[in-house]
Amino acid sequence: MGNGTSIGRVRGLGAAHEGPHHWLLQRFTAIGNVVLMSWLLVSLVMLGDFGHANVVKWLSHPVNATAMILLVISLFWHARLGLQVLIEDYVHEAGTKFGALAALNLATIGGGAFGIFSVAALAFGGNA
Repeated sequence: MGNGTSIGRVRGLGAAHEGPHHWLLQRFTAIGNVVLMSWLLVSLVMLGDFGHANVVKWLSHPVNATAMILLVISLFWHARLGLQVLIEDYVHEAGTKFGALAALNLATIGGGAFGIFSVAALAFGGNA
């Protein structure tokens, strides 16, 4: 396999092949963010009145609520993918890297869940 040098120990192992999948997910969520944020901006411009009752009425439509939930999911997923790459590239100690990735996962899942439930509460409850 090798003569004990660093290159000799890894020669023949090949790439992990996880990079292209991660790269594609990052690009797909970016496209989704552009589309959904464009929808949100156009919707808000057309809304006119930003009073609580008017926004709740707008958000109670199923298409608007679904698009907002998709936006929350896409934004948090995109942020998680980007921050994961930063942590993997710049945090070198295994324990610290594991802790940072665990904290990142908890923060993005928690933030995304809070956003989804907030949209659902406004859309279906009418008061949140």
